[in-house]
Amino acid sequence: MHITFFGAAQMVTGSCTMVQVNGKYLLVDCGLPQGNDEREVGLDLPFRADAIDYVFLTHAHIDHTGRIPLLVKEGFRGKIFATSATAQLCEIMLADSGHIQEMEAEWKSRKAVRAGKTGVEPLYTVKDAQKALQFFESCVYDEICDIDEGIKVRFNDAGHLLGSSSIELWLKEGKERRKLVFSGDIGNFDQPLIKDPDYIDEADFVIMESTYGNRVHKKPENAVGNNVPTHVRAQELADIIERTFKRGGNVIIPSFAVGRTQEILYLLRVVIEHKLCPTFSEIPVFVDSPLSVKATHVFAGNLFGYMDEETMELVNKGINPILFPSLVTITDVADSIALNKRKESCVIISSSGMCEAGRIKHHLKHNLYRSECSVLFSGYQAGGTLGRSILDGARHVTIFGEQIDVRCEVCELHGISGHADQEGLVKWLTSFKKEPRMAFIVHGDKEVAPWFASFVHRTLNIKAYAPTAMQRFDLLDEAALPVSAVVDDKVVPYIRELHEALEELKKQEVTLRSVVQRMQDSGSEPHLDEKRAVRLTNAINRLASDLEYLKIKWASDAD
Repeated sequence: MHITFFGAAQMVTGSCTMVQVNGKYLLVDCGLPQGNDEREVGLDLPFRADAIDYVFLTHAHIDHTGRIPLLVKEGFRGKIFATSATAQLCEIMLADSGHIQEMEAEWKSRKAVRAGKTGVEPLYTVKDAQKALQFFESCVYDEICDIDEGIKVRFNDAGHLLGSSSIELWLKEGKERRKLVFSGDIGNFDQPLIKDPDYIDEADFVIMESTYGNRVHKKPENAVGNNVPTHVRAQELADIIERTFKRGGNVIIPSFAVGRTQEILYLLRVVIEHKLCPTFSEIPVFVDSPLSVKATHVFAGNLFGYMDEETMELVNKGINPILFPSLVTITDVADSIALNKRKESCVIISSSGMCEAGRIKHHLKHNLYRSECSVLFSGYQAGGTLGRSILDGARHVTIFGEQIDVRCEVCELHGISGHADQEGLVKWLTSFKKEPRMAFIVHGDKEVAPWFASFVHRTLNIKAYAPTAMQRFDLLDEAALPVSAVVDDKVVPYIRELHEALEELKKQEVTLRSVVQRMQDSGSEPHLDEKRAVRLTNAINRLASDLEYLKIKWASDAD
């Protein structure tokens, strides 16, 4: 009985864990790495697809499901178990991902052909995604299902997304029995629409996320403890809209198409119905994302059994919790382009949530440089993404090859994260009546996951370890299990990463000096060298400007 960590191991994305038992191979999630994670581990499957017998999905987000079509494309013919809501969301999300893969491959191929190189094949296609759907089988929350000899499973509401789950696996090999619990993404408290996470009281081994393991979410004003009433969240959103509209600007919200968009629509309905923006009687809201529109239809028709009491109370009164008269959904490209020619202020919600692809990049291009506008983030921004750069205070970014100054107001909607913070993670882990033999800490980057594992070991006295990609452990051999690593309390998460970044900057300085020297020594094509020199000079000046800005900003914050 073995467990191998192929994804989200000291990374935030690309969830994929293999369990071997009784000659069967199980996967819990098969997600797509994104941002820096993709650059580090790539997108290829690190195992034979035709060897996998069963897949269990915690929820529909692409970093947990995005390589399912690739799995099928490469020979998987087993069964994929998920809740009904997850299966329905996967139907639209995987097809959309396939479309993105096709478009990116087409763009890369055109570029390669112009350079005299071979074209690029997509990772998978829309047809591959559609084919994958035939392998899905739906499961119901709280029911124990017999999967195979020595394999049982149960899905529990994780409170993260419509249909999201923590997964219990009961495994038997010979006379040995082990129970594994995969947390999936653990939801935050009091989120719009969906229920709070369920808690599990028994496990031998826990595989749990740690995305926000080193921090506590900032709560909106007027929040009492973990309890953040809907009207408090809605008022925070209303305040951002009010001041932006008074400036004559737009509120641009990069949002994950599935889950976050619908939660924001829920809050916007509250803002409009309760007139929380007193200066403006009309608040035009546009959802500009074909995937978001499709997902909203799934949410609107898939309420029973998944939604919280507040939402169901609205439904029972005949009120749709995420729709309102001033909402306009956009799927047509021409209508999307027309949005950026509007004179009147509006709210634009568009995917992707980390600003890496999709129509959001066009809206950012047309609004980032406008000081009257606001860009509002409401979800996690992974390292290496455009969203992370903007949120971290970049003064200018490059979109579609063009440098765009960031002059708009950049803000966050606090308390609406779909992930539990450190307090929520500890509450989930301490729900077990008996300490697990080991907690494997995943879904945190290379600083957070080891730190949270150390925190769990020190404060909860639970053995905890943050595996790296490709690490494999025998769950029947106690002596072979990893020893909890203790991270120095004095080493604050991200400090080591900051020092590494500074060292990399020094290396790049040496490289730049070498490039300048070669250009200076070059005697051929002087006109080309002049253009290159001008571009390089401008880039260095921008970097110097950014560094000066950061020095002033952080020195001021430190004071």
